[in-house]
Amino acid sequence: MSSYEEELIEQLASYSHDPLGFVRWAFPWGEPGELQAYKEPYAWQCAYLEELGDRLKVASIPSSTPRVIPPVLMSTTSGHGTGKSALNGMETWWAFSTMAGTRGVITANTENQLRTKTWVEMAKWHRLFIARDFFKYTASALFSADEQMEKEWRIDCVPWSERNTEAFAGLHNAGKRILVLFDEASAIPDIIWETTEGALTDLDTEIIWSVKGNPTRNSGRFRSCFPGGQFSHRWSAREIDSRTVPGTNKEQIQAWKDDYGEDSDFFRVRVRGAFPRQDQRSFISYSDAQEAAKRELIPADSESPVIMGLDVGRFGDDPSVMVFRQDHDLRSRPPVVLQGANTLQVAERAAREYAKYNCAVLFVDEGGVGGGVYDRLQMLGINVIGVQFGGASDNPNPLEPHIKYANKRAEIWGALRSSVSTLCLPEKVNGLDTSPVDELSSPLYDYQLKSEAIVLESKKSMKSRGLPSPNWADAAALTYSYPFLVPILAPIKPSSSDYDPFKEFA
Repeated sequence: MSSYEEELIEQLASYSHDPLGFVRWAFPWGEPGELQAYKEPYAWQCAYLEELGDRLKVASIPSSTPRVIPPVLMSTTSGHGTGKSALNGMETWWAFSTMAGTRGVITANTENQLRTKTWVEMAKWHRLFIARDFFKYTASALFSADEQMEKEWRIDCVPWSERNTEAFAGLHNAGKRILVLFDEASAIPDIIWETTEGALTDLDTEIIWSVKGNPTRNSGRFRSCFPGGQFSHRWSAREIDSRTVPGTNKEQIQAWKDDYGEDSDFFRVRVRGAFPRQDQRSFISYSDAQEAAKRELIPADSESPVIMGLDVGRFGDDPSVMVFRQDHDLRSRPPVVLQGANTLQVAERAAREYAKYNCAVLFVDEGGVGGGVYDRLQMLGINVIGVQFGGASDNPNPLEPHIKYANKRAEIWGALRSSVSTLCLPEKVNGLDTSPVDELSSPLYDYQLKSEAIVLESKKSMKSRGLPSPNWADAAALTYSYPFLVPILAPIKPSSSDYDPFKEFA
C-alpha cells in the first residue's frame, strides 16, 4: 500500500463522526467538472450534515461495556429541485466509507425510482469520490474492494416487498454501523417501516435511519415522523422549500403559485415541501383529524344521549373496541380495548360499560363473530342495534342526503366525516398502537363506476398495504349508524330494584 493510500485511509477514519467535514473534503467542489459551479453543498444540506454529526457524538465516546446508542433518525420533506437526491449520495458515501464494516440498505417508493434515480445518484458520487478505488459500485450494491471484507462491508440496493420483508428484518451489525435510507419515503408501506424498526436493536451500534421525499401523503409512517405525528418525538424533522434553494426554476414556481395558490395542496407538496391537507384519496384528511384531536373540549349537554359503538375484533391481532360519544365528545369517556377476548367476554364488558355511562343505545358490528356478541347483548336486555358493514346503505343519510354510499360502513364513515369539524377526539387510546388521528386518515376511497357511490377501503386492503385495522375509528363510526333514531331513544333509567342483571359475571 502506498503512502498516499495510507493517508487516505487515515483521513477517512478521521471523519467517522464528521459528515460535513467529510463531504467538504471528499468531493471536488469548485473544480472543473460536475461540481465546478459549487463551492460546497447547499446551506440546508450543510445544516443537515452538521446536525447528523452532532447527534453521533455520543457514539464516539469510548465505553468499556456494551451500551445502547440512541439511533439517529433524520426525516426530510422537500419540494422539487432542492438537492435531496444529491444529499442521499453524500450521506451514503460518508456513512459507508468512514467506518470499516458498515452495513446498510437503501430503498425507494418504487423499483423504478430506486434503480433509475436513487441508485444512479450513488454512482455519481462514487465517481466524484476521492477514495473511490477502495470501493466497488454495482447495479445492486456498494462494497469494499478488499475481497476479504466485501460481504461484511456493504450497502445493498433493495426493492421493498410487502410479501418479503426479510431484507429489512436482518439489519444487524453489532458494534459497528448500520445505515438505512428510504427515498421518496411517503409511499413506502408501513409494514416495511415496522419491520425495519424491529430489527434495529443491536447494542453498541451506530444506527442511522434517514428518510426523505416529497410529502405526497398526509398519512402513514412518513407523515408520523413530523410535527403532530405519532413518532415525531423521536425524529429530527426538516421541511425544505424549493424557493429557498439556489438553482430551482423560480419562474416556474411563480407560475404554479399564480395558477394554484400558495396554500393549495399542489403548491404545498411540489414547492413548499409541506404535507397536503388531504391525501388524494384519503376519505378523511389528516389535518381535519389532527384538529379534532387538539380541539378544546366544551362539555356536551348533559341531557344529550350517550351513544356506544362496538367494533368486534375478528382477526387474530385485532382487538374489540368500545367507543362512547355524547354529541361532539369522543374524548371524555375512555375507549375500552379488549385483546383476545371471546364473544361472551366482549358482551359482558360491553354490558357493564353500557350501564356505567347510562347509554341510550349500543350499535355493534354484527358481521362474523359480532353476531354472537349481538345475540348475547340482546339476552341481557341491552338496547342494542346490529349493523352490517357490508349491508346496503340506508341512503339518504340525514346528515348527507346528497351523497351515495356503496354499503353501510361507507355511509357511517361518511356521517363521521361530516361531523369531524366539531368532534373532540382523544390523542391516544390505551391498548392501541395506532392513534385515532392515524386511523381516521388511513382508509382510502373510490367510486363505483355505474352508481357513483362511494366505496371505502376494506380492512383487508389496508392490511395488504401494511396498515393496521382502524378498529377505534370503526367503533366511532358506528355511533352514527342511525342518527335519526337517537333523539327518540331514552337512556335506561337505573332500576330501584336490587336485581343485578350482571351478577352472573361477578
